[in-house]
Amino acid sequence: MDLATRRRRTALFLLFLVPGLSISSWVTRTPDIRDLLGASTAQMGVILFGLSVGSMTGILGSGALVARFGTRPVMGAGTLLVVLSMAVVGGGAMLASAPVVTAGLFLFGAGMGGGEVAVNVDGAEVERLAGRTVLPTLHGFFSLGTVVGAACGILCTAAAVPVQWHLAAVVAVTAGMLAHALRAVPGGVGRTRDRGRRTDSGTASPRAKVWKDRRLLLIGGVILAMALAEGSANDWLPLLMVDGHGVDPALGSAVYTGFAAAMTIGRFGGGFLIDRVGRAPVVRASAVSATLGIAVVAFADSALLAGAAVLLWGMGASLGFPVALSAAGDSGPDAAARVSLVAMIGYVAFLVGPPGLGFLGDHYGLRSAMLVVLAFTAVAVALAPAVGTRSTTPSPAPDPAVRPRTPADPG
Repeated sequence: MDLATRRRRTALFLLFLVPGLSISSWVTRTPDIRDLLGASTAQMGVILFGLSVGSMTGILGSGALVARFGTRPVMGAGTLLVVLSMAVVGGGAMLASAPVVTAGLFLFGAGMGGGEVAVNVDGAEVERLAGRTVLPTLHGFFSLGTVVGAACGILCTAAAVPVQWHLAAVVAVTAGMLAHALRAVPGGVGRTRDRGRRTDSGTASPRAKVWKDRRLLLIGGVILAMALAEGSANDWLPLLMVDGHGVDPALGSAVYTGFAAAMTIGRFGGGFLIDRVGRAPVVRASAVSATLGIAVVAFADSALLAGAAVLLWGMGASLGFPVALSAAGDSGPDAAARVSLVAMIGYVAFLVGPPGLGFLGDHYGLRSAMLVVLAFTAVAVALAPAVGTRSTTPSPAPDPAVRPRTPADPG
């Protein structure tokens, strides 16, 4: 790997780290923010709906923006929104204003969703240049960010640091990371708009056909289930431990930190496993692990046992999202359109999950609400073979957003 590619990979590490730091800073302070707002569980679900709507708004436009402008400006703008969102959430907490907190979460979702396709298409290009699996490690830096952010959140919670000052510090740190990272990312990657929407033969562009690709839709089913497993923990795990298992807020945040640490370990080790045994077996094992972990958290009455099971939940949820995106990117021509479609399906989990689980949690308890997530991860076990085979359809022309095929994975 040459120096430019290493610098570019490091820049992507930082761009994945920023939203991880931000989301975990929000998650670990949700009990405090809930108390400041005086919100019920159902009302917190509505507030989290801002995050979901923002995510879907961003992801719906991300693929087209990448095709028009390339990955660099799209991921830069998206990460900037993520940075600014924490300032707005902190201001909403200080003002005890639920609408302002909701607006801040909308900005976070729009930035995260808007940059999702761009950063993963750029990551797929780095995979091509490096000649080995990279995307799980990149997503591992998101998880590493959640661990670091959660640890800081626990300290701030235990020390009773006001939410607004905690989040202001996060804004300062992440803004510096963004400014440093963008300098190493080249322009033009993923730009396809100037090629038009029809090929020279007059047939429809692959971008118009991705919705008809059955295998791609099955990959979307995997990412939907695994995104729900990951997102439900990000949204509800501290409150699930506090309200469902009777632990104090600091310990609830510590359990979430364990989840984030398990996600990090899974993602950093995922590339090694995938290169040796293939994507499908790894995703199947991940879905089984997540299913077992969620089942114990939902059914066990012991807070200690539930906290330990969160590690299984985190390890299981760690690889579904990045591996499904990688499988979508090399499933055929026009990687940006394929990644955009699968990411959009995954973000349905973020759109429906928070308010849906909040509604169920308000009526039946959060532990019972997790049974919905359990059902989805069980289905992902059956769908896992979809991520294992690679397309043999050649791309009509070299595209920097599409990495070349490698020998098919077992699956």
